[in-house]
Amino acid sequence: MNFFLRILFLFFSLSLFSQLVNLDEVIVSETKLSLPFSEKYRSIEIINSETIAESGARNIIDILQQTSGIDIRRRGPAGTQADLYIRGGGFDQTLLLIDGMKMDDIQTGHHILNLLLPIHLVDRIEIIKGPAARIFGQNAFNGAINIVTKKIKEYDNNQIEVFLGDISYGSYEQFNYSLNSKITIKDHFNSLFTFSRNKSDGYRYNTDFSNDFLFLKTEIKTSNNPINIISGFTEKKFGANGFYATPAAIDQYEETQSSFFGVSSLIEKENLLFKPKFYWRRGQDEYIYIRNNPSVYRNLHISNKLYLDFDFNKFFKSSNLNFGLNFAKSFISSNNLGQHERFTSTFYSDYTFSSKNNRIKFSPGFSVSHFSDLSFHFFPGFDLGFDISENLNLYANYGKTYRIPTYTDLYYSDRNTIGNPELHPEHAITNEIGLKFKTDKMKISSSYFYRKSSNIIDYVKEIEDEKWEATNIRNLNTNGFDFDFSLLFARKNRFSIGYSYLFDKSFVEEISFSRYSINSLRHQLNTRLILEYSKKISQIFIYKFGQRSNNDTHRVFDSNIKYDLSKGNYFFVNVNNLFDESYYETNLVPMPGRNFLFGFMFKLD
Repeated sequence: MNFFLRILFLFFSLSLFSQLVNLDEVIVSETKLSLPFSEKYRSIEIINSETIAESGARNIIDILQQTSGIDIRRRGPAGTQADLYIRGGGFDQTLLLIDGMKMDDIQTGHHILNLLLPIHLVDRIEIIKGPAARIFGQNAFNGAINIVTKKIKEYDNNQIEVFLGDISYGSYEQFNYSLNSKITIKDHFNSLFTFSRNKSDGYRYNTDFSNDFLFLKTEIKTSNNPINIISGFTEKKFGANGFYATPAAIDQYEETQSSFFGVSSLIEKENLLFKPKFYWRRGQDEYIYIRNNPSVYRNLHISNKLYLDFDFNKFFKSSNLNFGLNFAKSFISSNNLGQHERFTSTFYSDYTFSSKNNRIKFSPGFSVSHFSDLSFHFFPGFDLGFDISENLNLYANYGKTYRIPTYTDLYYSDRNTIGNPELHPEHAITNEIGLKFKTDKMKISSSYFYRKSSNIIDYVKEIEDEKWEATNIRNLNTNGFDFDFSLLFARKNRFSIGYSYLFDKSFVEEISFSRYSINSLRHQLNTRLILEYSKKISQIFIYKFGQRSNNDTHRVFDSNIKYDLSKGNYFFVNVNNLFDESYYETNLVPMPGRNFLFGFMFKLD
């Protein structure tokens, strides 16, 4: 801990020192991404605030479910418990970031989505499909999602505001609201504080939930570069009927807490950008097998992870260099997993240069990571892009990536399951080729990828009465195809369709029993039609089709009607699962039938 305190002091010293330096104008990068990848030459999708408002979604999970290539497997409504998969990978194989800060959970990937922000705080969502280890290091196995928060509006005078963010009511006694407070001290700082709550009695026995979220964002103004502070806290309490173990375990209960705190800045000098970040992520998970009798079986896990990132961008006439140093210290204390800690250090470098006519761009890079308990790992990759015309782009990329075992994989133990401290990291090599076409009213993109994975972790046993044991048992080859089309027509009417196909070929050593069979979304189709009836009234129709590797299918229709009030505020009515489809997304947990939600959404300036 003393090491990180010294580093934190260094961080502030660098920020303050930069105020004494006269900074020259810096070249602005061509991309609006806050992540160091080119949108033109990667399978990247940007969901901006306008698209979020149009989507009719009430949370980020609903938005992601409308994106091809992303498989969100929910247990019930409102995203109380949900797992994230990209291009058929596991829920431990996708990295989530908030404002570029990593939110991976060292205990288990089941908690990756616990820290999702209310949608009125989100400026955009940046989705990277494909390997990203050469920039982000561990666990960006199949992709990464960066949630970018909205900037705080500045005022010309000192000001304090308190206002509603949203309020809604719906089926299963679901009640949601958020309160916001903004403070502006002119020429000193801007601050936004949010409290939100989501509650429901549940759509069936023991599926009630109560989710609270606290969020604080502050921008401290200095003479040259601001210091940004961001923090959040989520507490979820929910009945987990059939969520884990077996569908017959109807009395399960879980409480989770997730916290993060981050300090960042941006220092500019000549053609150099320096972005230091210090942040902390904490997780707490209490699982009770029988809700009203915790003594039968109870687990309590508390994890902490500290990060220190030094990211640099050096701009040249026709090229730019990204490089950085990242350090992380993780701790876990658990009545089941024990007490463990790990120190990780990573260096990455990524260089982008263009041809003389600027039509060809090549971006090679690599990362090297050292784990105190897993030694060194080296991961190269590259992106190649060719501008066929102003609107048409061809690209290809290659990347080697990895995922280190979670502490659950390594040390978990109960009456049916045992971890394995001898597990090795999962590895994968991914190749991709894609095409993008974009005009003011039309956008088309398609890509094909091939991923060869090794050392995939599964839980296996030789005899039925034995415990499941975590083992590097599986090699997996995955072919995939994505296609997306969107068209703007007749004022602001819009039609979009996305389709993805996955085929997995598993290579497994001879075993008797395997807990995790591959059950990806082999076929996924998402369509969205937005109709603007007038300047104030619009409606969206959403159709989602999925067929998994085991041939389970679902067809779900949703609809949303929106009535604009003023200044971006609106009234909405959502009807989910319009035709009352009976379906499952994971673990034989039935999803809710037809249900509704109505309320008001207020714009955050």
